[in-house]
Amino acid sequence: MTPESVLPLGRFRCVARRPASSEVVFSFDVGNGPLEVRVKASVPLNDNRWHSVRAERNVKEASLRLDGFPATTQEAPADGQIHLQLNSQLFIGGTASRQKGFLGCIRSLQLNGVTLDLEERAKITPGVRPGCPGHCSSYGSLCQNQGRCEERDSGFSCNCNQSAYTGPFCHKEVSASFQSSTSITYNLKEPPELNRNSSAWPSSIYSDVTLRGENISLIFRTVQSPALLLYVNSVYKEYLALLINNHDELEVWYKLHSGRDVEVLRSRVTDLADGRLHTVIIRRQADIVSVKVDQNTREDFNLTSDVEFNSVKSLILGKVQESGEMDEELAGLASLGFSGCLSGVFFNSISPLKAALMHPDSPVVVSGPLAQSSCASSSPANPYAAETTHSLSDQPNSVDPGQHLVNAIRSDSALIGGVIGMMIFVCVVALAIIARIICSRKETYRNQEVKAAQPEEGQELPFSSQVDSQSAPTENQKEYFI
Repeated sequence: MTPESVLPLGRFRCVARRPASSEVVFSFDVGNGPLEVRVKASVPLNDNRWHSVRAERNVKEASLRLDGFPATTQEAPADGQIHLQLNSQLFIGGTASRQKGFLGCIRSLQLNGVTLDLEERAKITPGVRPGCPGHCSSYGSLCQNQGRCEERDSGFSCNCNQSAYTGPFCHKEVSASFQSSTSITYNLKEPPELNRNSSAWPSSIYSDVTLRGENISLIFRTVQSPALLLYVNSVYKEYLALLINNHDELEVWYKLHSGRDVEVLRSRVTDLADGRLHTVIIRRQADIVSVKVDQNTREDFNLTSDVEFNSVKSLILGKVQESGEMDEELAGLASLGFSGCLSGVFFNSISPLKAALMHPDSPVVVSGPLAQSSCASSSPANPYAAETTHSLSDQPNSVDPGQHLVNAIRSDSALIGGVIGMMIFVCVVALAIIARIICSRKETYRNQEVKAAQPEEGQELPFSSQVDSQSAPTENQKEYFI
């Protein structure tokens, strides 16, 4: 750290002097002289730890808060100016005329509620590198299933908004049992209410939702065959369908051109309606489609009709209520609904099942019986997550989850240290026992030598000596094994 670090906003600046003092200064001048608000910390601030600073100014006062301590305020002059008139650039970490700038990391910088994109500016600024090492650099891999690691003041948390899973590590599946009448419709583009005199064409409403690729994944369990797993439609009668055919095989139906026949991509994997859990991952990039079922080899296909999925309207799980744009065969299948278990449903950045079960304010419509269940529960992929899920999920929501993650890691390290200490203790005890046994054997050998060296006392001595020589090992063996 440099002795003095500056973060100015035009004539507005925030000064942090390190390490000469543990003080942060919020200074500004509205035209009648500089006004400063100072906060002094009890410990040095150049400790390579994250510190949060919040500076605020209004017409009555200015305040400065450091970390979680109470804010320090300074009243504004009664006859002073109110407005700041700024016309220069925003400088962060230093100015063009200042030789010594800030040395360290700055993140989550907000100005009037707007988060500034420091990373993009850092890419084109000499002497500045994007990205700061934090907790996520060490523990970010704990966030699973497209979960995003987010830094916190004293830890980290996993953001599961873009994941089909939930929980502290985005590892807990969101699953539900479907009946034949259950239907979930997720509106990918909600159309505005049209007036009676409006002549707006539907294509102008949905024209901004056009896909050249899909990223689909889900887990299912069923004994129904045939069965429709997922269906996506559009305004132009184009659609995408994921289903199990009469032979218990997975099929992906693409109709990306209303004037052409549907293209059926059939996987070679069979026995998918056996009542067991199966995982399906589908990726499409333009005309190339890859399908992977469970741990089987990925299968690649090519589309020939079109590559654009135009004016996508909705995604449906379960029974399809309106099947006017479907082919006759698919319409008959869609009317049967789906009976079984669905879990971890993910379509691009959308999790329709999670939205229906946990976010009722999302653009989703549910009809028929639907309740969250553990029908797809299995052992988590991350053993660490399995050990910490219960303790973390029971914590109040007001506590920073990242802190609990760091504490859990520290507790785990303490447990490992205790186990190692116990192993060392056992080894020492074992060595002591072995040493005791060796000493006993040496003592026995000495006793034998002493008895052999005793003088003869008569004719019965050879008999006595023979008896003694035979009995001595027996006694010694008895003492040895004790």
